[in-house]
Amino acid sequence: MSDDHAPTILAEPAATTATATAPRFPIAPGTALNVRSGPGTGYGVVRTLPAGSSVTLYCQTPGTTVTGPYGTTKIWDNIGSGEYVSDAYVHTGSDGYVTGRCG
Repeated sequence: MSDDHAPTILAEPAATTATATAPRFPIAPGTALNVRSGPGTGYGVVRTLPAGSSVTLYCQTPGTTVTGPYGTTKIWDNIGSGEYVSDAYVHTGSDGYVTGRCG
């Protein structure tokens, strides 16, 4: 084949790799988790994740302190545009930040 195809082949894996590197973590077993519009319990619920879900963490930020299956924390995980869940319900394997801070 001609070399004209090489840039296309190289571009596809790069895009796939970037998507694959976003950290994904399971929520607490048996828990339906409220997704809020901001990092705290004072923000409205925008949807509820069903038990057994996993979430992609785009960034983390401090907010309302929450106690859940994975301890007490003020860390909130951004899982999408205007979507936050308490890190107390996400199994990250850490009591601290595991990805970059929001903002």
